[in-house]
Amino acid sequence: MQSDSNQDPQLTGAEILWATLVGEGVTTIFGYPGGAILPIYDALRKFPIHHVLVRHEQGASHMADGYARASGRVGVCMATSGPGATNLVTGIATAMLDSIPMVCITGQVSSKVLGSDAFQEVDITGITLPITKHNYLVTRAEEIASTVRKAFQVARSGRPGPVLVDITKDAQQAMAAFSFEAAAPEPARPHPMLKAEMNSFAAAVELIKAAKRPLILAGHGIVESGAREQVIDFAERRQIPVASTLLGLGAFPTYHPLSLGMMGMHGESWVNEAIQQSDLLLAFGMRFDDRVTGNLVHYAPNAKKIHIEIDPSEINKNVKVDVALIGDLKTTLDKLLPSLPAHDDRSWINEVNAMKGTAAVRDIINLPDNGHLYAAHVINDIWREALDAGRLAQTVIVTDVGQHQMWEAQYYKHDAERSLITSGGLGTMGFALPAAIGAKAACPDKDVWVIAGDGGFQMTAAELSTIVQEGYAINIAVINNGFLGMVRQWQEAFYDKNYSASPILSPDFVMLAAAHGIDGATVSTRRDVTPTVTRARTSGKAFLINFQVEKEDGVYPMIAPGAALHEMVRRPTKNPLLETAEDE
Repeated sequence: MQSDSNQDPQLTGAEILWATLVGEGVTTIFGYPGGAILPIYDALRKFPIHHVLVRHEQGASHMADGYARASGRVGVCMATSGPGATNLVTGIATAMLDSIPMVCITGQVSSKVLGSDAFQEVDITGITLPITKHNYLVTRAEEIASTVRKAFQVARSGRPGPVLVDITKDAQQAMAAFSFEAAAPEPARPHPMLKAEMNSFAAAVELIKAAKRPLILAGHGIVESGAREQVIDFAERRQIPVASTLLGLGAFPTYHPLSLGMMGMHGESWVNEAIQQSDLLLAFGMRFDDRVTGNLVHYAPNAKKIHIEIDPSEINKNVKVDVALIGDLKTTLDKLLPSLPAHDDRSWINEVNAMKGTAAVRDIINLPDNGHLYAAHVINDIWREALDAGRLAQTVIVTDVGQHQMWEAQYYKHDAERSLITSGGLGTMGFALPAAIGAKAACPDKDVWVIAGDGGFQMTAAELSTIVQEGYAINIAVINNGFLGMVRQWQEAFYDKNYSASPILSPDFVMLAAAHGIDGATVSTRRDVTPTVTRARTSGKAFLINFQVEKEDGVYPMIAPGAALHEMVRRPTKNPLLETAEDE
């Protein structure tokens, strides 16, 4: 029913925007003001929304992303036209590839000068078309409320993702009637392919019953769908081992006896071997990314494949599957589970566990001190300190991208959903620090840790002042090895150790933190790790630890580009993480 515009209050377009955001439940946004969006910032004082002032607009988009990943709600960021809008682009692309619900609001020059190359004019809707679920250009105040409400619906429905709303300055300043209820979008129409056919269910059931070596591939879609309990029920009912993607870590409890760990390029050797030996893969909310599959020609050659996925475009895109169940994962599993009888044969999971052998280094609870400080030691000890303090379920780890990201996935055990926030699809360096600010804003009572390399940390280190201005108690671990570590590892492996442009000079990170008003410490020995981690966690304010680790360590196993999963490169020598000082 349409409201009577004569009864509705007359507001400026800027006020309509804020009123609509309040109606959508928004309490925190991340942004940076500028000329084309000043009317919106002028109206902010009238509404109960907290604005976090970032130091760079890219930080705003990463903060909105981290907020969404930590909370499950839509993250919101804001920037002015021109360079303000273009600075959001990397964060929007990061959210798009990882299916994160975000709404990005940008100011635009007045509609009368659109297309004239006016000061700070840029076609941001054209620029972001490939990296958003949808975007809008709004030129009239009357369109703001309905467009913003539609943007939220698009961002969180189906496969989530970022939506951009570009609002001209004259639309922000003009007056219009406002009714939140009248601006409600039509109910989202499901994709016509989203209804899985009954014959597909029947075919899936027969494949599952016949399988002798089945494997569940647990992806990020489990978290987005809220299907954790259904996946646990499924795995336990059929005694099926569960392998996780990077973004799927925590979706299935690490300590569950059926949990195997991470698959793929830097996944566990026994997980990749199990995939290659399996006769049925059950892909739950994952998209068969190239870092997961390796060489597609040799990927799981003897396995039938069942893919449960909400995005029809992902079906058969990378890996041809035998049965596709297109729809929401939780809903689909609820329909599938009653048709599956219990199966208590543990011979396959026992066989997979036997594959671990001496490779199961990461099953060791406490890695020994061998006199050297490795990144794996640091991450293992951060995990153990949280476990011993009873804070594991209340801890969120936010990583940057590189070697430390893979070590975190290997040596930190994630039992809880949304306990790992990381850039998977785009692999965005500089992501961790701002994303952690968003996570802390969403979950103020949780312990939030940044784990970043010395390279990626420097990309967004200006956001340290945002942390101080907001009073956030965020713990920062800089894994400092003096290199762009993953680049260096590839140069070592594939470019004859030609370390071209990978050694990196860094500032004194502790002094840098102090310049922003943050306490810190440098750690270079294993015995100092846990006491310093405890000091940071219990300080009640932001704290930075500069961990000076071994410079030329590598992440293993690894799969070379073009290689198959079973062609993993193992650590070249015996594992130094297991050597004690006495052994040397």
